[in-house]
Amino acid sequence: MRVLYLDCFSGISGDMTVAALLDLGLDEVKFRGELAKLGVAGYSIEVKKKLKCGILGTDFDVVLGGHSHEHEHEHEHEHEHENGHEHEHEHEHEHDDAHVHAGEHVHRNLHDIEKIINDSSLSAYVKTISLKIFREVALAEASVHGKTLEEVHFHEVGAIDSIVDIVGAAICLEMLAVDGVYASALHDGQGTIECAHGVMPVPVPAVMAMLKDSGIPLVIEDVNTELITPTGMAIVKSIAQSFGKMPSMEVESIGYGLGKRETGKFNALRAVVGEVGTRAFREKVVVIESNIDNTTPEIMGYTVERLLDAGALDVYQTPIYMKKNRLATLLGVICKEGEEESLAQIILSETGSIGVRIHNCERVILERTSVAVSTEFGDACVKKTTIKNVQQRTGTNCTKTAPEYEDCRRLAIESGVPLREVYKAVIDGSAL
Repeated sequence: MRVLYLDCFSGISGDMTVAALLDLGLDEVKFRGELAKLGVAGYSIEVKKKLKCGILGTDFDVVLGGHSHEHEHEHEHEHEHENGHEHEHEHEHEHDDAHVHAGEHVHRNLHDIEKIINDSSLSAYVKTISLKIFREVALAEASVHGKTLEEVHFHEVGAIDSIVDIVGAAICLEMLAVDGVYASALHDGQGTIECAHGVMPVPVPAVMAMLKDSGIPLVIEDVNTELITPTGMAIVKSIAQSFGKMPSMEVESIGYGLGKRETGKFNALRAVVGEVGTRAFREKVVVIESNIDNTTPEIMGYTVERLLDAGALDVYQTPIYMKKNRLATLLGVICKEGEEESLAQIILSETGSIGVRIHNCERVILERTSVAVSTEFGDACVKKTTIKNVQQRTGTNCTKTAPEYEDCRRLAIESGVPLREVYKAVIDGSAL
């Protein structure tokens, strides 16, 4: 299995990510052609080879209005733009024409960004990944500013350079055609940094919001500046399957995406592509259980929805008999370490339960990849897992395919066809 490993020893930003992936040897001409499909005008990109600390890498820059936009101040644009008054909703779509010009300093919300991407001629895969990354940024900003997604207007996600960085990263990922993405622990600096809202602590609030309950390890370096930008944080959180040491691999190529800041150290993001054997791997999880016999099915259903929305890996209900032959339900939750307290509180507050059991355990899971599939009903994502050499004598592989339910459900509702027909179309499309 061919995988990408992002070594974030000096943090990560949007431009560093694109630069590192291009430095792996991707075709720059093809990249520019794919990026043009976004349908956004008024900018250009510069891709240059440079030496930093004696190491050759790639520098990626977005040029707006004839001058280079330095990403070392990227965070200044990554917070909600407030002028002491609310923007009227009727102005949200003033710039929804096919070509959005970089010179127009509009403050878009998530819906505006989604429309730009969905109306473009980008591939289904690039659209899916880009929208996922933008949603991470949007959720973090909403959390930081205490607003809903609909209330928040983002200067950051409305800035052309950030759109290009995020979509560009998704394009590079598609061009790499890897089967999985992994990342190291994230490294950030310390102290404070000036941004649009004043002096902020490092890591900046939006980055901290995305780290919350994520299980992503963070290392603080003795560097008095920001190393992780919200855009970079959203990209790595959205595409990486796990965080830790680089898996055992036969290294195929190495790329360095150079950062703009002078940190006193080698400021770059390292990308490594290599071949690893498809395998099952272990990871630590927590199981929460509670026997419940005094809660209606409707409330149980609502509780399950809340648990999944709060980050539970899985939730299940099992019919059981309790003492005195009382019929009851065993409610079980599987979650990442560190999330058990908040999920237990949901069970205790929403149901009649007066106590839960918490078990630390390990699970063995297969590595999987997500593939975007186009069908007559629309685009949907499919999870794929391949087990190599199931029969070692013949070298036979076993592939499992599972369409994403939410995508199929959406397509079924939009097209008015039975869900089973959408499932079949997606499975047939994934086999092509």
